[in-house]
Amino acid sequence: MTGEGLTPDETDELARRARDGDRDALEALLTAVRPRALNVCRGVLPYTPDAEDACQEALLKMATKIHTWGGRGRFTTWMHVVAVNSARSTYRRMRTQAVAAETPAHLEDADPRTTSVIAGTRLDLLEALEVIERDHPQFVEPLLLRDVYGLSYEEIALQVGAPLGTVKAQIHHGRKLARPLLRGTP
Repeated sequence: MTGEGLTPDETDELARRARDGDRDALEALLTAVRPRALNVCRGVLPYTPDAEDACQEALLKMATKIHTWGGRGRFTTWMHVVAVNSARSTYRRMRTQAVAAETPAHLEDADPRTTSVIAGTRLDLLEALEVIERDHPQFVEPLLLRDVYGLSYEEIALQVGAPLGTVKAQIHHGRKLARPLLRGTP
């Protein structure tokens, strides 16, 4: 089930109808995927109000950009990418504001319950991804989708439009770049 009791096929059908201009289907789709989008945002942003802001941004993007969902893969895979990108955008905005105000209080006090699979905290992971993205942007999205959200290699390849071998190589190289950054060494 993908949310609101819908199967993946039902979610995809709603998405197709929404993409084709059915406003009622769009509203039903956004209602159905909101809990999942919020969980994706919570996976990146440990502070709940920030995750909720990112989720709202993601839902708005989904509503205005649904025509870009190609329908080749599951709508929820596309939704993950939109939600991750919204959460990362929210994080960047928060970091910029915190630096400007010199009060990053809730960013410094990472909740131990937000420990990531591959990092000490998700904030450490976001910082590492920011560094990697400067020189190797092609590694960031596949790495996030695999190591944070657990999507299969096949789903990621379909989503990013790259061959399976390329995706596996990007994830492998992304992990190699991330490891020293997560340990706090250059």
